Amino acid sequence: MNTSNQPASAYFLVDDQERPRKATLSVTVDNEVGALARVVALFSGRGYNIESLTVAETDHQKHTSRITIVTSGTNEVITQIMAQIGRLVPVHRVVDLTVEKPGVEREMALIKVAGEGDRRAEALRLSEVFRARVIDITHTSFIFELTGTPEKIDAFVDLMIPLGMVEYSRTGVVAIGRGAEAQ
Repeated sequence: MNTSNQPASAYFLVDDQERPRKATLSVTVDNEVGALARVVALFSGRGYNIESLTVAETDHQKHTSRITIVTSGTNEVITQIMAQIGRLVPVHRVVDLTVEKPGVEREMALIKVAGEGDRRAEALRLSEVFRARVIDITHTSFIFELTGTPEKIDAFVDLMIPLGMVEYSRTGVVAIGRGAEAQ
């Protein structure tokens, strides 16, 4: 008989350890020399990993750019990353598009597949299912263009490997917050 205050069943055990999560951060910065280098140096200097990184100017008049960073960590680590990025000189704003302002994420990939006969036909059939566009074709290969979530691209790549995938290239995640207001 269990006389302690502990439950007798393992079903009541609580795992209070926080799990890492993936975060998509949108960082608005001045479009100036060294801005990206400072943000990336912050990550490398503190041992944080960048899983995806895209950068482009978003406002020509204000000379601002958006850096979209996909990283992972506990909520505490993500909060710390955001605070540290926010203190950098060229940074105007940092938003976690996975929590604060849920957004839409897309990535583009180019996938080269070589093959003949049934493998070639299967690659074409699967490209239609995934809505991948054929952007180059030879007698022995295709290059597909696919846009979607990172998970969709991963799934397509996994299916193309046994069909003769030669190589692929990805842009990295771009994201924007939902709703009528600017992030």
